[in-house]
Amino acid sequence: MSQTVLITGASGGIGRAAAREFARRGDRIGLLARGRTGLDAAAGDVHELGGQALVVPADVADHEALHAAADRVEEAFGPIDVWVNTAFTSVFAPFTEITPEEFTRVTEVSYLGYVNGTREALSRMTPRDRGTIVQVGSALGERSIPLQSAYCGAKHAINGFTSSVRTELMHLKSAVRITVVQMPAVNTPQFSWVLSRLPRRPQPVPPIYQPEVAARAVLYAAEHPARKQFYVGASTVATILGNKVAAGLLDRYLARTGYAAQQTGERSDPEQPDNLWEPLDGQGEHARDFGAHGAFDDRSHTRSPQARAARHPALLLGATAAAGVAAAAGISRLRRS
Repeated sequence: MSQTVLITGASGGIGRAAAREFARRGDRIGLLARGRTGLDAAAGDVHELGGQALVVPADVADHEALHAAADRVEEAFGPIDVWVNTAFTSVFAPFTEITPEEFTRVTEVSYLGYVNGTREALSRMTPRDRGTIVQVGSALGERSIPLQSAYCGAKHAINGFTSSVRTELMHLKSAVRITVVQMPAVNTPQFSWVLSRLPRRPQPVPPIYQPEVAARAVLYAAEHPARKQFYVGASTVATILGNKVAAGLLDRYLARTGYAAQQTGERSDPEQPDNLWEPLDGQGEHARDFGAHGAFDDRSHTRSPQARAARHPALLLGATAAAGVAAAAGISRLRRS
């Protein structure tokens, strides 16, 4: 049966791709983000794939706006069954080059936006004793890297916050579920609109996956929310496992390689606009739909054998073992270097 789904950050990237996946089931989808152009295009995607869509521009950092948006979705489509928190923003720069206002803004959107969304979802789901919340996380919520202190801090906070809420729901014997999908590097438009003070253009650290890989995992998590978390991509598993057994080695490795790995060979444009304070898709003559994909299609994987294995328990043990071997090999290389 079709469900009512609310997705934050639905105008681009993983949120946009996830909307398409839910639309294929015929779901009724509330699309939330700040930019109207991207949301309207996402609604077109949903309708084309057989779902229903409601566009609700809102900033997840504003809890009152988020409350009003959720009200509109439920008035149009009925009680929210699945709430997906995806919206975020970031700054690429050394910590000392990020202003207090910028760091606060990233935290308000990328962490407190999830807190606001979770609170709003629970206020509706808990009285009904049903519903699922999916947090789109990141391997960087377990293993931080340089130049992304605000984003890494937010993703770490999401993990701690979600674990606390999960145990509270378990204490209440609630049927409401909350789960996290830990993502790898994904080819999203963020690298075209993020505020960057790097000398060269920012890029995801390879291996890079297409947003559809991430979106399929979000859908699967929504359908199987009893699991605490899901890992997407062998790189995510290897990163998290490696950090558990050789965090100090990874610190030294990332200190040496992390700056170059996150930049292309192209010089940055100091006049490049960013979406930290305002959406970039705009309206009128400056309207632009960024879509789900970023600028790295030619370098991105369309499938993840690890993510597929995670959806099939019989294959999961082998995939985990393979990731463990990869992590061990990587640690061995780090030690030699």
